[in-house]
Amino acid sequence: MTGEGTEVVVIPCSGIGKPYGTVARESAYDLCDDLRPGATRLVALAKLVLGEQEARERVRSCPVVTIDGCKLMCASRLVTHSGGQVTHEVAVLDVYRRHKELKPEGIEVLNDEGRKLARVLAEEVAVAVDEIRRSGAPSGAGHA
Repeated sequence: MTGEGTEVVVIPCSGIGKPYGTVARESAYDLCDDLRPGATRLVALAKLVLGEQEARERVRSCPVVTIDGCKLMCASRLVTHSGGQVTHEVAVLDVYRRHKELKPEGIEVLNDEGRKLARVLAEEVAVAVDEIRRSGAPSGAGHA
């Protein structure tokens, strides 16, 4: 069920130790805490890895946006493996390719360019979240 009251689940990469994984997580925080706080819910990928029942039920019953840090697309794969359906998926590398001037560096703390890349990504995903909530379908199903 979708509509203006629909909560969109956001599951970012957990690529600890990799700048693109950090960008994925930071963009999810920007999205859920700042840009769309009432419309989204952050679910840690680790909860799906561990098979947490509440997380699995949430991805089965809500539209899901995944933000992956590398081509392995672990967040998207785990949502599907948990019985959910990815409504919109984003790969950090695809966004970086469009914004080469924003090269992320750092792992624990991103450099300024990495933070800016995370914000650009969050703003792009916010548009997809709005479309999902408005019509029940992503503005461009698949990769952003």
